[in-house]
Amino acid sequence: MKRVIIGLSGGVDSSVAAYLLKQQGYEVIGLFMKNWHDDSVTISDECPWLDDSNDAMLVAEKLGIPFQTVDLSEQYKERIVNYMFNEYEKGRTPNPDVLCNREIKFDVFMKIALELGADFVATGHYCRKGVIKKDSNEIYKLLAGVDNNKDQSYFLCQLSQEQLAKSLFPIGELTKPEVRDIATKLDLVTADKKDSQGLCFIGKVKLPDFLQQQLKPKEGVIVEVSKEQDIYNKVKTDFNSEEEKLKYLSRKINYKVDLGKVVGKHQGAHYFTKGQRKGLGVGGTIEPLFVIDTDVKENVIYTGQGKEHPGLLKKALFVSNEELHWVREDLKLHLDETLEVMARIRYRQSLQKAKLHKVDSGMYVEFEEFQSAMAEGQFVAWYIDNELIGSGVIS
Repeated sequence: MKRVIIGLSGGVDSSVAAYLLKQQGYEVIGLFMKNWHDDSVTISDECPWLDDSNDAMLVAEKLGIPFQTVDLSEQYKERIVNYMFNEYEKGRTPNPDVLCNREIKFDVFMKIALELGADFVATGHYCRKGVIKKDSNEIYKLLAGVDNNKDQSYFLCQLSQEQLAKSLFPIGELTKPEVRDIATKLDLVTADKKDSQGLCFIGKVKLPDFLQQQLKPKEGVIVEVSKEQDIYNKVKTDFNSEEEKLKYLSRKINYKVDLGKVVGKHQGAHYFTKGQRKGLGVGGTIEPLFVIDTDVKENVIYTGQGKEHPGLLKKALFVSNEELHWVREDLKLHLDETLEVMARIRYRQSLQKAKLHKVDSGMYVEFEEFQSAMAEGQFVAWYIDNELIGSGVIS
């Protein structure tokens, strides 16, 4: 009998995943990952980890599977929390959920599970795994979940073939309502539990409070840049090469304070991210203000009016070689190769038509339509049909 260790988070998805594995004849062990100790930044009555581990334990009891808690808070602090602070300090927008899967669930946690004699590790993600044979090798495919509203393949975009080989995603074939339905029929305590929001595992954290512990507030100005600005209107159209064009399309505009007018103050540019609308506290504009850029060195936030502000829109992005990752290494591009794909720059974004261009220093992703608020530090993931084949960090 094959042994599967499932990460029981105390939510409905992993509860039902555990039940399905048992039905499929696996020996199932539930493991709850405790990744956070500091209660000073969680909003205490909103799902602290204690309630979650308790719910996970009740589910395990009900399903008749062994249950244990593992404390991964050291590794979590080292690999996730520190990474977040570093990224924010650089003025990038991190994606802790993607990293948490790569570094914690499918690395630290997976190693513990394999040491406990597991053949596989399972999670409650809405995605599927496929396998094909190629030159007598087995190659694993990371496929979108059947539930279009809940597909979570994006969060797993950094997984490797080795990690996929040992992973199971039991609820990938189901929709969320079906999952809740099963949980209700089994009378699981998690059946009606709300989906967790906030940082993967920390519970509901107020991000600014969390960051403020390390990143000190400092007052700076908010500048509004008009759509009519010359930087947007003088558009270059003649290029000597495809790469020169892509470089231009993905360029970062260097904003200066004198390009606009000062409309307010803020408490630290590192608390804001591109595309953000809330929290600026500036009124009196015809259309709402959006953050179009932040300058953490000078501590300035640049904003523009309306969703269609040219400062928010871009057609291409760049991923450096160090931050380029192929789930399907057999499909990876070599110098000067291109590939038509579907891509997304954030979770829940519908897939967009795009073309990959491999160059010497990395890879360009060129979209057919303008994309809004490409935030540096976030992940872009590309797909062929419903298979996620690679990803990278927007640089």
